[in-house]
Amino acid sequence: MEHTTLGKSGIQVSKVGIGVWQASDDWKAKDADVIKAVEKAHDLGVNFVDTAEGYGMGHSESVLGEALKQMGRENFVIATKVNGAHLRYDELQRAAAASAKRLGVKEIDLYQVHWPDPWEQIPLKYTMKALEKLYLEGKIRAIGVSNFAVRDLEEARSYLSRTDIVSNQLKYNLIQRDIDDEVTPYCRKNNISIIAYSPLAQGALTGKYSEGNPPKGDFRESSPVFAPGNLSQIAKLIEVLSSVAKEHGRLVSQVALNWVASLPGFIPIPGAKNAAQATENIEAVDFQLTRQDIEKIERAAELVKIDYLPT
Repeated sequence: MEHTTLGKSGIQVSKVGIGVWQASDDWKAKDADVIKAVEKAHDLGVNFVDTAEGYGMGHSESVLGEALKQMGRENFVIATKVNGAHLRYDELQRAAAASAKRLGVKEIDLYQVHWPDPWEQIPLKYTMKALEKLYLEGKIRAIGVSNFAVRDLEEARSYLSRTDIVSNQLKYNLIQRDIDDEVTPYCRKNNISIIAYSPLAQGALTGKYSEGNPPKGDFRESSPVFAPGNLSQIAKLIEVLSSVAKEHGRLVSQVALNWVASLPGFIPIPGAKNAAQATENIEAVDFQLTRQDIEKIERAAELVKIDYLPT
């Protein structure tokens, strides 16, 4: 597995990671299966794993902690996130300690702010100072953010004096690319890695679903991504992805994921409910799309007209 550097941190992470949001009630996945997915990812060369205290109110972190106990913490770069209820200075210190305990680690490799405070009730200055304190104390190795616009990034960075933000975790895939207008250029210019979550649009870009066959049994039933009209539009892109996949002897999902992984500065972290899904995702970076493939895929993606997709 090829590795890349996480921003300016010097931390080496695999070109594709694995997200562990699936270990929560949102996805209805079994804990044991998620642990097997992390194990398979590790066997295939993945060292970067992402979770959050907000996933199942800490349950995802606990499940990952069990996986780390079985496989060895030293084999992973661990990323987690503090949620919006804990952005005050003292609360953030306690939240970091609680996350570390659930994960069973003494040091969190990448600690991220899950969302900026939308009501600005908690000054970002105090949040960033709290993060820098954790960094200077050796309790975290690097500071990251998630879902930050350029204005949020600039403000957050202005409060750090001894280190810098190394990553911004954002929703990104072939049908959700709003960040390309401002955030992507800013992050590339400032050597801030973009950790791409939902790189397969929660499964919409796998070819498994259609207008007459939407996902059932989890939160995606009410997701606007899977509205009938949107699935009809996405089907046009799936047709092109299928054509490219056939040429390479690959799956539709692997072509869509490979496209994200091929972008400079991007690290996709697809989730996996089980070992089979983890294998499919990780093998997506074992081949190379041609320039013609990429042009064909991007032309098709530009023609997809989606009604309201949250970024």
